[in-house]
Amino acid sequence: MKPHGPIPPGFRADPDDMLLIGGDRAEALADMAGDTPLFVYDSAMLTARVAEWRAAMPAEVQLHYAMKANPYAPLLAWMARLVDGFDVASGGELKAALASGMSAADISFAGPGKRDRELEAAIAAGATLNLESAGEAERALSIADHLGVVPRLAVRVNPDFDLKGSGMKMGGGAKPFGVDAADVPSLVRRLIDAGADWQGFHIFAGSQALDAAAIAETQAQTVALAGRLANDIGHSPALVNLGGGMGVPYFPGDKAVDVAAVGDALAATLTARDPVLAGSRFAMELGRWLVAEAGVYLTRIVDRKTSHGETFLVTDGGLHHQLAASGNFGTVIRRNYPIAVAGRFGAAPAETVSVVGCLCTPLDRLGDQVALPGAAVGDLIAIFQAGAYGASASPATFLGQGPAREMLV
Repeated sequence: MKPHGPIPPGFRADPDDMLLIGGDRAEALADMAGDTPLFVYDSAMLTARVAEWRAAMPAEVQLHYAMKANPYAPLLAWMARLVDGFDVASGGELKAALASGMSAADISFAGPGKRDRELEAAIAAGATLNLESAGEAERALSIADHLGVVPRLAVRVNPDFDLKGSGMKMGGGAKPFGVDAADVPSLVRRLIDAGADWQGFHIFAGSQALDAAAIAETQAQTVALAGRLANDIGHSPALVNLGGGMGVPYFPGDKAVDVAAVGDALAATLTARDPVLAGSRFAMELGRWLVAEAGVYLTRIVDRKTSHGETFLVTDGGLHHQLAASGNFGTVIRRNYPIAVAGRFGAAPAETVSVVGCLCTPLDRLGDQVALPGAAVGDLIAIFQAGAYGASASPATFLGQGPAREMLV
């Protein structure tokens, strides 16, 4: 038997032991959607998550949503009411962000491979481009000159440090992301001399970290780096985007990051910041931490079988919707996401089973030898922490399966 990750707090069952999501029975939501597999996102949990962040962080720090975590249109419209800005990473995301109701002035666009048409769309809309190279800067300036507008340009900095303990390191050493810190001052001076509206720095060292001390240390290094760069440039940045970093507990033994400790440390860091940053605004860019716990993936058991003594629950879902939960999205050692039998939520385990998907590949495994209550054909399996990097980060068309349904409740 292999353990699964901790089910996020806030989920409970009705008197019949059926999982409730946003106050509705999981089975009723599946009926309402018309079929499974189905992603369900709890809007109340999204609101509570943002409120938790704001209560912990200094009031001067803005909250940006990194929409790559989940670009589902109704969810974006909900988040647009709650956060201070969106961070996008493609022309498609830019279009979706604008459609959500978020002001272009509050949208920033990062990504190392922006095409000219994407640069043009962002400049024309009035969004901020986080430039990733000197070459991209020259293209942006040329496009803005052709359009006859003043572009809003920031520089993404590749720092000389990374976020210790992060699941995905985005800074330190040779990286395709951002401009090496040593090259930033000359590039920013080029932007200012060209008449661009220089918006500041985007400094993103890593993500999916659960250690509050490591996050706090990285933020302190980030603010210090922003101060050194600003002094070298001779101008104060309008905004310093500190990146994200805060992760969520997916696996056995994981503990939620201490958000209050991060906020207290950031307040101390900003109080002691270099005077060149006295008038600068600051922002944190979060995706996964804001939306992961609000999402549940529901998939129905279509077969139950035994092979060489191992019981398999075969579902109508799989890695084509939940690549990360299958262990095939950057995980070195496969471990089990939080998982439950929706109709026996909270019941004691009765058997050890493997939950697999419908695809013709041994990689399609959603639960590996996990202890669950007894389950039969027709029952719903719930995979938690499904609000981030689920539907949009998985190969939905693999083997012609098609996308999962999605629902905001």
